Amino acid sequence: MPGHPRGKPAGVPCANLLPDLRCALFGRPERPKVCSSLRPQPAMCGESREVALAALAELERATAG
Repeated sequence: MPGHPRGKPAGVPCANLLPDLRCALFGRPERPKVCSSLRPQPAMCGESREVALAALAELERATAG
């Protein structure tokens, strides 16, 4: 993953985020497939950034090898 040679844990900001939180790789061929295929749903995002990060952390724990 560009900018994350060892992967990116949940809750760690992506190295490719711009100051306004947009993706610097959006629409570019080097954008990782995991990013372009992610389709956030209301249950994943919740009512706040904190809720969304907690849900992503749980998803990461549940799918860890």
